[in-house]
Amino acid sequence: MAGLWQIVRLSLLVSAAATLLLLPTSLLLAWLLSRRSGWWRRPLEIAVTLPLVLPPTVTGFVLLLVFGRYGPVGRLLAPLGLEVAFTAGAAVLACFVVALPLAVRPLVVSMGQIDPQMERAARTLGAGEWRVFWEITVPLSSRGLAAGALLAFARSLGEFGATIIVAGNIPGVTQTLPLAVYAAVTTGRDMAAVTLTMIAVVLAAFFVLLMGLVEGSLFQPGPAPDDGTRGGRR
Repeated sequence: MAGLWQIVRLSLLVSAAATLLLLPTSLLLAWLLSRRSGWWRRPLEIAVTLPLVLPPTVTGFVLLLVFGRYGPVGRLLAPLGLEVAFTAGAAVLACFVVALPLAVRPLVVSMGQIDPQMERAARTLGAGEWRVFWEITVPLSSRGLAAGALLAFARSLGEFGATIIVAGNIPGVTQTLPLAVYAAVTTGRDMAAVTLTMIAVVLAAFFVLLMGLVEGSLFQPGPAPDDGTRGGRR
Protein backbone atom coordinates (compact mmCIF):
# COMPACT_ATOMS: atom_id res chain seq x y z
CA MET A 1 0.00 0.00 0.00
CA ALA A 2 2.89 2.35 0.77
CA GLY A 3 4.22 1.76 -2.74
CA LEU A 4 0.78 2.47 -4.20
CA TRP A 5 0.46 5.84 -2.52
CA GLN A 6 4.04 6.68 -3.47
CA ILE A 7 3.06 6.18 -7.11
CA VAL A 8 -0.05 8.36 -6.77
CA ARG A 9 1.91 11.04 -4.89
CA LEU A 10 4.66 11.11 -7.52
CA SER A 11 2.06 11.34 -10.30
CA LEU A 12 0.35 14.29 -8.62
CA LEU A 13 3.65 16.06 -7.93
CA VAL A 14 4.90 15.61 -11.50
CA SER A 15 1.58 16.82 -12.92
CA ALA A 16 1.49 19.80 -10.56
CA ALA A 17 5.07 20.81 -11.41
CA ALA A 18 4.38 20.56 -15.16
CA THR A 19 1.18 22.60 -14.80
CA LEU A 20 2.91 25.33 -12.77
CA LEU A 21 5.55 25.63 -15.48
CA LEU A 22 2.85 25.73 -18.13
CA LEU A 23 0.92 28.64 -16.59
CA PRO A 24 3.39 31.44 -17.47
CA THR A 25 4.48 29.69 -20.67
CA SER A 26 0.93 29.29 -21.98
CA LEU A 27 0.08 32.90 -21.07
CA LEU A 28 3.03 34.20 -23.08
CA LEU A 29 2.42 31.91 -26.07
CA ALA A 30 -1.34 32.60 -26.14
CA TRP A 31 -0.70 36.34 -26.01
CA LEU A 32 1.77 36.12 -28.89
CA LEU A 33 -0.58 33.97 -30.99
CA SER A 34 -3.66 36.11 -30.32
CA ARG A 35 -2.17 39.60 -30.19
CA ARG A 36 0.87 39.62 -32.47
CA SER A 37 1.48 38.84 -36.13
CA GLY A 38 4.52 38.27 -38.28
CA TRP A 39 6.35 35.63 -40.28
CA TRP A 40 7.13 33.75 -37.06
CA ARG A 41 3.49 33.27 -36.04
CA ARG A 42 2.79 30.26 -38.26
CA PRO A 43 6.00 28.39 -37.27
CA LEU A 44 5.23 29.12 -33.61
CA GLU A 45 1.68 27.83 -33.98
CA ILE A 46 2.98 24.66 -35.64
CA ALA A 47 5.59 24.15 -32.91
CA VAL A 48 2.96 24.55 -30.15
CA THR A 49 0.54 22.17 -31.87
CA LEU A 50 3.06 19.45 -32.81
CA PRO A 51 3.00 17.61 -29.45
CA LEU A 52 -0.76 17.23 -29.89
CA VAL A 53 -0.44 15.31 -33.15
CA LEU A 54 2.93 13.57 -32.83
CA PRO A 55 3.01 10.08 -31.28
CA PRO A 56 4.08 10.60 -27.64
CA THR A 57 6.94 8.14 -28.10
CA VAL A 58 8.31 10.33 -30.89
CA THR A 59 8.07 13.37 -28.63
CA GLY A 60 9.88 11.47 -25.89
CA PHE A 61 12.63 10.38 -28.28
CA VAL A 62 13.17 13.96 -29.46
CA LEU A 63 13.41 15.09 -25.83
CA LEU A 64 15.89 12.30 -25.15
CA LEU A 65 18.02 13.38 -28.12
CA VAL A 66 18.02 16.98 -26.88
CA PHE A 67 18.28 16.51 -23.11
CA GLY A 68 20.13 13.18 -22.98
CA ARG A 69 23.72 12.93 -21.82
CA TYR A 70 25.04 13.41 -25.35
CA GLY A 71 22.37 15.84 -26.54
CA PRO A 72 23.02 19.56 -27.01
CA VAL A 73 21.31 20.60 -23.78
CA GLY A 74 22.58 17.55 -21.89
CA ARG A 75 26.17 18.42 -22.76
CA LEU A 76 25.70 21.99 -21.54
CA LEU A 77 24.28 20.79 -18.22
CA ALA A 78 26.87 18.02 -17.64
CA PRO A 79 29.69 20.33 -16.44
CA LEU A 80 27.26 21.74 -13.87
CA GLY A 81 26.58 18.25 -12.54
CA LEU A 82 23.02 18.35 -13.80
CA GLU A 83 21.31 15.51 -15.61
CA VAL A 84 17.78 15.51 -16.95
CA ALA A 85 17.18 12.18 -18.68
CA PHE A 86 15.84 9.36 -16.50
CA THR A 87 15.08 11.63 -13.57
CA ALA A 88 11.88 13.04 -12.09
CA GLY A 89 12.73 16.25 -13.92
CA ALA A 90 12.52 14.37 -17.22
CA ALA A 91 9.02 13.17 -16.28
CA VAL A 92 8.01 16.79 -15.61
CA LEU A 93 9.57 17.84 -18.92
CA ALA A 94 7.68 15.16 -20.85
CA CYS A 95 4.36 16.18 -19.27
CA PHE A 96 5.12 19.85 -19.90
CA VAL A 97 5.74 19.35 -23.61
CA VAL A 98 2.86 16.94 -24.25
CA ALA A 99 0.33 19.08 -22.35
CA LEU A 100 1.49 22.41 -23.81
CA PRO A 101 -1.06 22.56 -26.69
CA LEU A 102 -3.93 21.79 -24.30
CA ALA A 103 -2.88 24.66 -22.04
CA VAL A 104 -2.41 27.17 -24.86
CA ARG A 105 -5.43 26.55 -27.08
CA PRO A 106 -8.19 27.47 -24.53
CA LEU A 107 -6.26 30.64 -23.70
CA VAL A 108 -5.96 31.66 -27.33
CA VAL A 109 -9.73 31.26 -27.71
CA SER A 110 -10.42 33.25 -24.52
CA MET A 111 -8.06 36.07 -25.48
CA GLY A 112 -9.56 36.15 -28.95
CA GLN A 113 -13.00 36.83 -27.44
CA ILE A 114 -11.84 39.90 -25.52
CA ASP A 115 -13.12 43.18 -26.97
CA PRO A 116 -9.99 44.95 -28.33
CA GLN A 117 -11.55 48.31 -27.49
CA MET A 118 -11.12 47.60 -23.77
CA GLU A 119 -7.37 47.15 -24.21
CA ARG A 120 -7.14 50.18 -26.49
CA ALA A 121 -9.04 52.29 -23.94
CA ALA A 122 -6.61 51.27 -21.21
CA ARG A 123 -3.65 52.26 -23.40
CA THR A 124 -5.33 55.59 -24.19
CA LEU A 125 -5.61 56.25 -20.45
CA GLY A 126 -1.86 55.76 -20.10
CA ALA A 127 -1.54 52.09 -19.16
CA GLY A 128 1.55 50.39 -20.53
CA GLU A 129 1.47 47.08 -22.39
CA TRP A 130 2.52 45.12 -19.30
CA ARG A 131 -0.24 46.67 -17.17
CA VAL A 132 -2.85 46.10 -19.89
CA PHE A 133 -1.80 42.47 -20.05
CA TRP A 134 -2.05 41.82 -16.30
CA GLU A 135 -5.06 44.00 -15.48
CA ILE A 136 -7.20 43.53 -18.61
CA THR A 137 -6.13 40.57 -20.72
CA VAL A 138 -5.35 38.01 -18.02
CA PRO A 139 -8.46 38.60 -15.83
CA LEU A 140 -10.79 38.51 -18.84
CA SER A 141 -9.24 35.25 -20.06
CA SER A 142 -9.17 33.62 -16.62
CA ARG A 143 -11.66 30.90 -17.59
CA GLY A 144 -9.47 29.88 -20.49
CA LEU A 145 -6.47 29.86 -18.18
CA ALA A 146 -8.29 27.68 -15.66
CA ALA A 147 -9.57 25.30 -18.35
CA GLY A 148 -6.11 25.03 -19.87
CA ALA A 149 -4.52 24.35 -16.49
CA LEU A 150 -7.04 21.60 -15.71
CA LEU A 151 -6.60 20.03 -19.14
CA ALA A 152 -2.83 20.15 -18.77
CA PHE A 153 -2.93 18.62 -15.29
CA ALA A 154 -5.27 15.83 -16.41
CA ARG A 155 -3.17 15.14 -19.51
CA SER A 156 -0.03 15.04 -17.38
CA LEU A 157 -1.63 12.46 -15.09
CA GLY A 158 -2.24 10.23 -18.09
CA GLU A 159 1.07 10.79 -19.86
CA PHE A 160 2.84 7.54 -20.78
CA GLY A 161 4.64 7.44 -24.13
CA ALA A 162 6.97 10.42 -23.86
CA THR A 163 7.67 9.77 -20.18
CA ILE A 164 8.77 6.16 -20.57
CA ILE A 165 11.23 7.15 -23.34
CA VAL A 166 12.90 10.16 -21.74
CA ALA A 167 12.41 9.36 -18.04
CA GLY A 168 12.20 5.57 -17.96
CA ASN A 169 10.06 3.52 -15.62
CA ILE A 170 12.06 3.69 -12.39
CA PRO A 171 10.06 2.84 -9.23
CA GLY A 172 10.13 5.67 -6.72
CA VAL A 173 11.85 8.02 -9.16
CA THR A 174 9.92 8.29 -12.44
CA GLN A 175 7.22 5.62 -12.17
CA THR A 176 3.97 7.55 -12.44
CA LEU A 177 0.49 6.03 -12.47
CA PRO A 178 0.32 5.05 -16.18
CA LEU A 179 3.83 3.56 -16.04
CA ALA A 180 2.91 1.60 -12.91
CA VAL A 181 -0.14 0.15 -14.67
CA TYR A 182 2.06 -0.89 -17.60
CA ALA A 183 4.61 -2.49 -15.25
CA ALA A 184 1.90 -4.35 -13.34
CA VAL A 185 0.28 -5.71 -16.53
CA THR A 186 3.57 -6.82 -18.10
CA THR A 187 4.64 -8.63 -14.92
CA GLY A 188 1.32 -10.41 -14.39
CA ARG A 189 0.25 -8.48 -11.27
CA ASP A 190 -3.37 -8.22 -12.32
CA MET A 191 -4.81 -7.06 -8.97
CA ALA A 192 -2.28 -4.26 -8.72
CA ALA A 193 -3.11 -3.22 -12.29
CA VAL A 194 -6.85 -3.20 -11.48
CA THR A 195 -6.30 -1.09 -8.34
CA LEU A 196 -4.10 1.41 -10.17
CA THR A 197 -6.59 1.58 -13.05
CA MET A 198 -9.45 2.33 -10.66
CA ILE A 199 -7.44 5.15 -9.10
CA ALA A 200 -6.68 6.53 -12.57
CA VAL A 201 -10.38 6.41 -13.52
CA VAL A 202 -11.43 8.19 -10.32
CA LEU A 203 -8.83 10.93 -10.81
CA ALA A 204 -9.80 11.36 -14.47
CA ALA A 205 -13.51 11.59 -13.60
CA PHE A 206 -12.73 14.17 -10.90
CA PHE A 207 -10.91 16.43 -13.38
CA VAL A 208 -13.65 16.00 -15.99
CA LEU A 209 -16.13 17.26 -13.40
CA LEU A 210 -13.85 20.18 -12.54
CA MET A 211 -13.54 21.11 -16.21
CA GLY A 212 -17.33 20.95 -16.48
CA LEU A 213 -17.65 23.40 -13.59
CA VAL A 214 -15.13 25.77 -15.15
CA GLU A 215 -16.87 25.68 -18.52
CA GLY A 216 -20.34 26.00 -16.96
CA SER A 217 -21.68 22.62 -17.98
CA LEU A 218 -20.38 19.31 -19.27
CA PHE A 219 -22.92 19.34 -22.07
CA GLN A 220 -24.55 22.59 -23.10
CA PRO A 221 -28.25 22.05 -23.86
CA GLY A 222 -29.40 22.91 -27.32
CA PRO A 223 -32.16 25.45 -28.05
CA ALA A 224 -35.62 24.45 -26.97
CA PRO A 225 -37.79 23.27 -29.85
CA ASP A 226 -40.32 25.76 -31.11
CA ASP A 227 -43.75 24.19 -30.48
CA GLY A 228 -45.57 27.09 -32.06
CA THR A 229 -46.64 28.66 -28.74
CA ARG A 230 -44.04 31.45 -28.69
CA GLY A 231 -45.13 34.98 -29.30
CA GLY A 232 -48.72 34.11 -28.35
CA ARG A 233 -49.17 31.64 -31.19
CA ARG A 234 -51.18 28.47 -30.59
